[in-house]
Amino acid sequence: MRVFAFFLCLTGAAAAQDAKKALHDLFDREWDYTMRESPTWASHLGDLRWNQHWDDVSPAAHDRRAAHEREVLTDLDAIKSAALSGEDRTSRELFEIGLKQSIESHELGFHLIPLTQRGGIQTADELGDALQFKTVKDYEDWIARCRAFPAHMSQTIALMRQGIANGMVQPKVVMERVPTQIAKQITPDPTKSPFYKPFAKMIIAIREPDRSRLKREGAQAVAQFVVPAYREFAVFFEKEYLPASLDGVGAWRLPEGEKRYAFLCRKFTTTDLTPQQIHDIGLAEVKRIGLEMERVKSRVGFKGSMAEFFADLRTNPKFFFKQPADLLKAYEDMAAGIAEKLPRLFKTLPRTQFIVEKIPDKIAPDTTTAYYRQPSADGARPGAFSVNLFKPETRPKWEMMALTLHESVPGHHLQIALAQEQKGLPTFRRHYECTAFVEGWALYSEWLGESMGVYDDPYDKMGQLTLEMWRAVRLVVDTGIHQLKWTREEAIKFFRDHAPKTENDIVNEVDRYIAWPGQALAYKIGQLKIRELRSKAEIALGVKFDEREFHDAVLLGGALPMEALEARIDEWITQQTKPTNKP
Repeated sequence: MRVFAFFLCLTGAAAAQDAKKALHDLFDREWDYTMRESPTWASHLGDLRWNQHWDDVSPAAHDRRAAHEREVLTDLDAIKSAALSGEDRTSRELFEIGLKQSIESHELGFHLIPLTQRGGIQTADELGDALQFKTVKDYEDWIARCRAFPAHMSQTIALMRQGIANGMVQPKVVMERVPTQIAKQITPDPTKSPFYKPFAKMIIAIREPDRSRLKREGAQAVAQFVVPAYREFAVFFEKEYLPASLDGVGAWRLPEGEKRYAFLCRKFTTTDLTPQQIHDIGLAEVKRIGLEMERVKSRVGFKGSMAEFFADLRTNPKFFFKQPADLLKAYEDMAAGIAEKLPRLFKTLPRTQFIVEKIPDKIAPDTTTAYYRQPSADGARPGAFSVNLFKPETRPKWEMMALTLHESVPGHHLQIALAQEQKGLPTFRRHYECTAFVEGWALYSEWLGESMGVYDDPYDKMGQLTLEMWRAVRLVVDTGIHQLKWTREEAIKFFRDHAPKTENDIVNEVDRYIAWPGQALAYKIGQLKIRELRSKAEIALGVKFDEREFHDAVLLGGALPMEALEARIDEWITQQTKPTNKP
């Protein structure tokens, strides 16, 4: 019997090893497939094998990729979770979730809406900002991409025409911002085109005669291929797409709109919360944060009403810089100061660096206050905290500290760079896109500023509460627009009544929610779950709770759906409570 049991053990171990190998072979195969099918993302990550190409975004290509995903799902079904353990089981579950969501998204037609006023083919040149130009071939690849741009544009137009035919289009109120963005790509002087920027800033290491040749060929490619493609797009957009755009706002206006919005709520929050439940959570959070704002108002000695306090925060000149350069410098100083405090709260820090840079001028008027761009996979290109310097008189100083915590460290940069550096995880997990985790962590990071001691100025604390209120308002406004049939004006008014953000920011934010249903829900839902798990750990571990160890437990598995994160933290708590065997 012992021999037989030992034989069974060997057989089980062999089966587990076979399942592990099959799983990782599938991961490796599909990562290469993803890079091949998404050459712009591959280039962004530093994989230059398809560096001369754009993604094929034609309707046929989208259908082909969806069919491929169904085949991969069948292959994955053959690898049973029961045969796996630990991180492999988690990886299999995440991969399956990703496949099923992508397939469902295709079936619901979301690929037919390939742009918003914040980005799309009208801002395709921004890929160049994310690439490194170090060799002659790097520049030649960009020239090849410029020459291939008309085909990419034709595919995009075909996709958008199918969107028109299927009723999958954006609201007119946000699409009216796009023609100005397209116009900035149509320049009579190709050296003034955003696509020419890599040649305008050519590194010294590129010597003659290559230097002159590359500049000449770059200008020719922009003039002969890029600019004519945008002229074609401008005509299509003005004559076909804009007239076909929705007259009102809300995902409920799309075909089967409620079904589509419910999917987006599940996708972005990684929960089964309904739009109404999310709306109610938002209302409760708005009330709670409002009470905290009242306490800060009292602390600074402001005697008027909350509405008057908001008005002062929005308009008092003392809260604003006059020059864009001063605003940028202040962000740089804040990021550096925060970085020095990190070792107190974090055991493991990323090696990859980040920079602070300005948002490109052509989209700054239509986008949000700040955002983050992840580093290349090898860390050679740093992460970037991009800040909006357009109209500095609308960018209040009191929100800057919390924004810096969110977008740089310990927020997006720390979390994303650290995930990319986890070599023990499959490649897809190091780059796993889970908005609730990524944005939930960044919002949690704003809250961490309290224990870091960076909110000593009560106005900075008001900034943190304002940004948290902003995310709570999102729960109410996003569901209000897309489920409860709010108008754009109702959404703007609710935002204005509950947060002191400036009018320009409020309008841009509401238009963002209009154009990108559901995405804004992830922030607060993710933050609430991370805070909940921290509280659970603090209660369970008492004096044994170690904040630095907790942060490792949250971060070192990469981005995770909320259910998977909870399972991970529960397991970590169990491990912490086990008695240690001392000799």
